[in-house]
Amino acid sequence: MKTAVILGLALPLLAVSRPAGGADKPAKLVDALLRGIGSEREPGAAVMVLKDGEVIYLGTRGVADLQAMRPIDGRTNFRLASLTKQFTAAAVMLLVRDGKLHYEDRLTDLLPDFPDYGRAITVRHLLDHTSGLPDYEDSMPSADPSKPAEDSQIDDAGVLDLLKRQNAGWFVPGSLWRYSNSGYVLLGLIVAKASGSSFPSFLRERIFVPLKMRGTVAFVRGGNSVADRAFGYTKDGGRWRFTDQSPTSATLGDGGVYSSLYNLSLWDEALRRRILLTEAEMKPALTPVRVPGKGPTGPDGKPAEYGFGWFLDPWKGRARMWHYGETIGFRTAIQRFTADGLTVIVLCNRADVDATALALKIAGFYLAGGK
Repeated sequence: MKTAVILGLALPLLAVSRPAGGADKPAKLVDALLRGIGSEREPGAAVMVLKDGEVIYLGTRGVADLQAMRPIDGRTNFRLASLTKQFTAAAVMLLVRDGKLHYEDRLTDLLPDFPDYGRAITVRHLLDHTSGLPDYEDSMPSADPSKPAEDSQIDDAGVLDLLKRQNAGWFVPGSLWRYSNSGYVLLGLIVAKASGSSFPSFLRERIFVPLKMRGTVAFVRGGNSVADRAFGYTKDGGRWRFTDQSPTSATLGDGGVYSSLYNLSLWDEALRRRILLTEAEMKPALTPVRVPGKGPTGPDGKPAEYGFGWFLDPWKGRARMWHYGETIGFRTAIQRFTADGLTVIVLCNRADVDATALALKIAGFYLAGGK
């Protein structure tokens, strides 16, 4: 296992510190958790802990690629899955600031050929998962198991086509909450249309390049590449199976970004210091949605709170903004305890790790001071 309380790593915008004395105890506890994930020759995980903008822990375990046996490190780029949604939401907020979008713009105004059931759906509904859009995965044709997953993948345009074939949504927009990948795929398309740039290009030009997040991309097969890429795996019958792509792995706004611990530390610093969006501009994203019917639920099915691309419910009384990502072969999580100045990031290229539970356990070590 490669573990560090890092010294000498050049992190623009971030200070680097070494815990002293008894403060080393949380790091040792996290080391033990990483060792428990698996061997150094298996798919694994990468963990970073930041405190008030300083990296106080970085540890990795395992390999990014079972063929090349390339070890995971702080610059390995993992598929973020639904951690992508915070970038999609930020792209929309930047366009709102530019005056090119408004939260109350209606779906049928932005995509005029969308069916009439989209007339009551606004950008805000898409952002906070209250649109009632059908789940595009329910309407996809069955994949041919004898062919590679890439041969049956659906892209954003394909999702839009499936949604256009529906006659109605699941519920009246704004009346209930239901997590919607469909909504975030459409937000990616809306960003592209409103900006006049492709969604990957907009993210690169307005978020990744300004923050120096080199290597972070919204991946399009045949259109760009992922440097230092981690590939996804699933353990099946005691053996590792390559499960890097699925029929839904080509969509963008809901889960298509790849990034590393290093680059996510830059993203965390941008959020902490309000580098891209001011406090006032971020306020809508950090305001929990309220609906008359059933409200947000977390991945465990318990009541939660949600804004734009972020869950917002506290943990053990501590304010936080957080999200998880799950897709074939990958599990990811980010937990930002805003009042405590603590952030925990977990990226895994194996499907048998509960990244959210791992991130919270690690957060508990540091919030408790190692006791």
